[in-house]
Formats: sequence, C-alpha cells, structure tokens
Amino acid sequence: MSLLGKIAVITGGAQGIGRGIALRLATDGADVAIIDMKDDKAESVADEIRALGRKATTFRADVGDRAQVYAAIEHAEAELGGFDVMVNNAGVALVGPVADVQPEEAERILHINMLGVLWGIQAAAAKFKARKQKGKIINASSVAGHDGFAMLGVYSATKFAVRGLTQAAAREYASDGITVTAYCPGIVGTDMWVEIDRRFAEVTGAPLGSTYEKYVSGIALGRSQTPDDVAALVSFLAGPDSDYITGQAIISDGGLVYR
Repeated sequence: MSLLGKIAVITGGAQGIGRGIALRLATDGADVAIIDMKDDKAESVADEIRALGRKATTFRADVGDRAQVYAAIEHAEAELGGFDVMVNNAGVALVGPVADVQPEEAERILHINMLGVLWGIQAAAAKFKARKQKGKIINASSVAGHDGFAMLGVYSATKFAVRGLTQAAAREYASDGITVTAYCPGIVGTDMWVEIDRRFAEVTGAPLGSTYEKYVSGIALGRSQTPDDVAALVSFLAGPDSDYITGQAIISDGGLVYR
C-alpha cells in the first residue's frame, strides 16, 4: 500500500491500459479520478475502485482541450481532497502509410496524444505548485516512441513527442519537487491493438490477427503484454521508490525494443 493516502488522476482511465492503471493504483492505496469521454465505462471503473475500499470520481473531458483538462484537475482535488499523481494515459492510434495521412487524421491524433499530454503536464504542475507540494507526472509513450514503426508513422511521432515533453518538463519542474516520467508499453492485448490489427488487414491485405501475431512472435518473453504489466510500472513510478527518477521514458515490453 505504498500509495496509501495519495490522490491520482488518470486520463483515458475507462478501459484498457487506463483501467488497469486505475485499479492497480487503487489496490496500492490511492483514491482515483477517472477522466474520460466514455461516461458509462468510467463509472464502471469507479465502482470497481470503490469495491476495493478506495474513493473514486469521474469527469468527462476531452484531453486535447486545455480548459477541460484544468477543470478535471479542479474536480479531482475538490472531490477527493487532494492531488498527488497525474497519469496522462489517454491516446489513440493511426494506422496507414505516411503518404496517405489526411489532415483531419493528423489533427485528431496530435490533439489527443501530444496536446493531451502537454495540457496534462501544465495543469498538474500548476496545481502542485499552487498546493506548495511535490508531485508526480507520468506520461504514456510507447516502444513506438523509441523506434518509428512502418504504418504507424504519425502515431510514432506523437510518442516521440511525449518523450521530448517528458524530458523538458522534468528539467523545468525538478526544482519544484515535481518528477516527470513516461512509460513505454509494447504489444498490449487491448481493444486498441484489435483496431490496429484490423487496420493493418485493411491497408495491407494481411489476414486478421496476423499482424498482432507477428509482433507478439518478436517478444523475447513469448507473450503479449497485459494492462496489469503496464500498471505495475506505473504504480512504481507513482510511488516513493521512484522518487529519484525523473525525465526517463521506461520501456516495458517483454523484450521487443532494446535501449
């Protein structure tokens, strides 16, 4: 229970990796605010957290809208009585050749994956400083933020951007006692990868399931990643054992990308 008494905010916490993170942080003692556009799923996760004996609240927000992210932090503080950890988890994928990317597609993924993290960093740091306390900001990057993957060019670019924001913010906020880190998952068995595999099949003609299987076959530990695997790293980054770590984008992928 290393997070006992802490208040965590998780964007995109209604499903997939975000849900896994929310439940792990609650299991480790944190009260949790779920920020998402999927109201019913967010409330379901909140109920699961309450069943663990922790407090939970939800807030509907588009993370690419700066004002809404700031409002989400205010809501979490007011409802849960504090604020200690920000997990900028919300994200979407975009599959297709670089040559085929359309303006509206690029704008959407940049809006969520990059601006969502930027506004989350800003809002969290401003609140930590206003409360005159230390804090932890944890951002979702990816193995695609370390290697650019074919057919995932713009997605990779957004995750490289998250690494850059993480490093810059870590340097800027260190004197305030605020650490900024990132987690970099690999091939996680969630709805996002179902969609990625489907889009690869549409664009390349590969059979459904074959792209997922191809990437999983390259993992040294021999299996795909679970949300619980990702959540274990995030819980470490949110807890006291990582207090001397900042600016790092840590890969957790079972042995797919090596750095």
